[in-house]
Amino acid sequence: MAANGTSRKARGTVFVRPELCKGCDYCIEFCPTDCLEFSPNFNAKGYHYPVLARPEDCTGCGLCGLYCPDFAIFGMRFEEIEAMRERIRVQAQNEGGTPK
Repeated sequence: MAANGTSRKARGTVFVRPELCKGCDYCIEFCPTDCLEFSPNFNAKGYHYPVLARPEDCTGCGLCGLYCPDFAIFGMRFEEIEAMRERIRVQAQNEGGTPK
């Protein structure tokens, strides 16, 4: 929710690969919209990993992934995701199959 009490519509999301995370906190610390926080759960290495705690605030800017030394997280804007889905759909049609 925005500071003035109005609700926001998310413009993006993040994808996390918990098994790669070492809990360095860079993604959480440098997120400009403060939408990430540590999960209460641990990964197999014994580290807390980030989760999207406030999805309505995420812009999909990708700064989390730029700061992550382990490539455990990245952000994408919804329009980028839709464009990727469309490219996959067109490619599958051109190859005579259907996307899964």
